[in-house]
Amino acid sequence: MKIGEAATASGCHIETIRYYERIGMLPLPERTRGGYRDYAVPEVDRLRFITRGRDLGFSLDEIRSLLGLADDPGLSCADVDQLARRHLAEITQRIGELERIATELKLTISGCAGGQRGRCAILGALRADDPPSAVSATRTRVSSSTTGRTKRPAQLPPVRSRKRPVP
Repeated sequence: MKIGEAATASGCHIETIRYYERIGMLPLPERTRGGYRDYAVPEVDRLRFITRGRDLGFSLDEIRSLLGLADDPGLSCADVDQLARRHLAEITQRIGELERIATELKLTISGCAGGQRGRCAILGALRADDPPSAVSATRTRVSSSTTGRTKRPAQLPPVRSRKRPVP
């Protein structure tokens, strides 16, 4: 099947498929005489695997590891289990961070009287060095080993968006 058909069958965008080929997540497909990519069922299955992994929040490196484990039936399922448990722990940590951010935002919004912009509590809180709340004390932490950066006190944790490699 052509790339558009593979995209439809896998739920993956065309540009994303090309990206996965460039980074080696997906083997380069055969080409037709006319030069079109010609995908077979195994490539579409692999694209579905990658897409589902991304939907579950796995990074491309984690998916690459999972693909390696899936491609070798002789490997233990314990490796897959360990990777999934580590990912779940990271998600749980992020949920906690997002809950703290939501609490902080609710407190900030509740302080807004809806008056003039010069007295806007929301803009004032964003400019403040140390917003007054119990949540700001919980913001000092060392980020996960994936970033290697230390966060300063009273700095909101980054909101990690899972951007797909689609232009």
